[in-house]
Amino acid sequence: MPEQPNPENILQTGLAFCTAKTLLSAIEMSLFTDLAHHGPESFESLIGRLGLHPRSARDFLDTLVALGFLNRTGDIYSNTPETDLFLDRKKPSYIGGMLEMANHRLYPFWGHLTEALRTGQPQNESKTGGAGLFETLYADPARLKEFLAAMTGISHASNMTIARAFPWKDHGTYVDVGTAQGDLASQIALANPHLRGMGFDLPEVAPIFEDYVEHLGVADRLRFVPGDFFKQELPKADVVLMGHILHDWDLPTKKMLIRKAYEAIPAGGALIIYEAIIDDDRSKNAFGLIMSLNMLIETPGGFDYTGADCSAWMKEAGFSTTRVEHLVGPDSMVIGIK
Repeated sequence: MPEQPNPENILQTGLAFCTAKTLLSAIEMSLFTDLAHHGPESFESLIGRLGLHPRSARDFLDTLVALGFLNRTGDIYSNTPETDLFLDRKKPSYIGGMLEMANHRLYPFWGHLTEALRTGQPQNESKTGGAGLFETLYADPARLKEFLAAMTGISHASNMTIARAFPWKDHGTYVDVGTAQGDLASQIALANPHLRGMGFDLPEVAPIFEDYVEHLGVADRLRFVPGDFFKQELPKADVVLMGHILHDWDLPTKKMLIRKAYEAIPAGGALIIYEAIIDDDRSKNAFGLIMSLNMLIETPGGFDYTGADCSAWMKEAGFSTTRVEHLVGPDSMVIGIK
């Protein structure tokens, strides 16, 4: 007998914004960081520390238990291994930067997705005559720092994989384009002591990059190169990397960046592009597809793409061979060899 249709997935997805906001509010209040450093806490102690109103405090905390983000024994709450590792702001494994940005920026903007789908227009500050995404972020040091930390959080696991999975022994230099805090450049340096690298980004990023690489102990092998890839060529290196960069832009800009990367590397050099690459059938990597919708919300022309798309653009630019390799979670990298 065929299985009867079940509405559970429809209801869970339709109300997923409630689940998301519960987690985002917990991160905003530093709940997981507090538990990581103060240890398991009683209900009364925890609501006092967080300043929660007693009407809904137990519902809030027990919702996090039911969702698998907290453990509870009697009246004592504690982190799960996952929230302790990934949502403690004081750990290098913290991925909450992206979720903080989701809470402050994306959550309200996504409320206008229907309008975006019907108009093809961004739904962020530019909708009301304000500056675009990057102009807004780079004009405010606090917002810029949050954004760059978010990029580190969403990229860190893939950065570590690239640092070990790519055949770096065949190369001596690299440049990370749109380097943000410099985590990708740093992870490559940490795993490959023979390499010398560069982080390329707008000048405003320099102090944040320099502090980050100094903290990780790789400042002697990494340097920051200020620049604007719209206005100048990319620094010369054996390998050019672009992590979570290409999807921000329309197709002509994507092709321009790939062409500039081709011109920056020698014969035998490589271009590595990575992000939440959509599967070629466009039916499995839901995260990559949602990120493409996020580009609709946040940018005038950005979109995510498949590995086949990216390979075709690389070959059009002159790369002789390409390959797609899975990294971690929804992320994959497309490698082009000159």
